[in-house]
Amino acid sequence: MVALYVALIINSRRTFEQIPNKFKEAVKADLDALGLDENGYPV
Repeated sequence: MVALYVALIINSRRTFEQIPNKFKEAVKADLDALGLDENGYPV
C-alpha cells in the first residue's frame, strides 16, 4: 500500500494529507528516500 500511495502522490493523484494516518510515516520515508518532498516534488 505504501508504494501505491507514493505513486499516487508523485503523479498528483493524491496529496499527503489524503493518505491514511497509519501509512503517513512510511510514505514520508519513501518520498524522502527518493529525494522528494511530501508533495512529490524534488527537494
